[in-house]
Amino acid sequence: MGRFVYSMNVSLDLRIEQVPGDNGAGEWLRISEELHREANARTRAVAVMVQGRVFYETMEEYWPRAPEDASLPDYMREFGEIWTAKPKVLISRTRRSADHNTRIMGGDDAIEQLAALRAQTDGTISVNGAALATQLLRAKLLDELLLWTHPAILGFGRPLFDEYDVPIELDLLEQRSFEQGVTMHRYAIHDVSEASSC
Repeated sequence: MGRFVYSMNVSLDLRIEQVPGDNGAGEWLRISEELHREANARTRAVAVMVQGRVFYETMEEYWPRAPEDASLPDYMREFGEIWTAKPKVLISRTRRSADHNTRIMGGDDAIEQLAALRAQTDGTISVNGAALATQLLRAKLLDELLLWTHPAILGFGRPLFDEYDVPIELDLLEQRSFEQGVTMHRYAIHDVSEASSC
């Protein structure tokens, strides 16, 4: 059985976006070569990437062209190759087609389809997108958080989860520091029903 791991860049106050539409490209992010290479390695190791529509459309605008862009450093070109080749699932009610090794799931039974994907997959299934991660958390299917925390307090903007007000207990599995004050923390998520009864 696979494990759903929600991976996201966050501020210290757990915001993933300061201005609507900045799609994780805000000036508050401090993405060094060291951090990018670590993200490349972790992305290469996942079995499948599951992405919400907004996140996916941001990625598909940029990364498929990156490997041929000689102006980019090698580690960014490498990520473009990884993202384009990696098996992906796009969760969308509106998209009818997608390229870059991507299949589409959607509709009223999307969570059931994702539960089946988890049961049929060996290894890590990365999750990207707040709405998608929130739905998986509500369904008690989200296994881990992989947070790349940047030293900034945004004060407003999109949170890590959408409209979720149940306590979540976590176990720290791994942590690491990077240049410019960025830290990575990987957490296992306890059963939500257990956390809410404490």
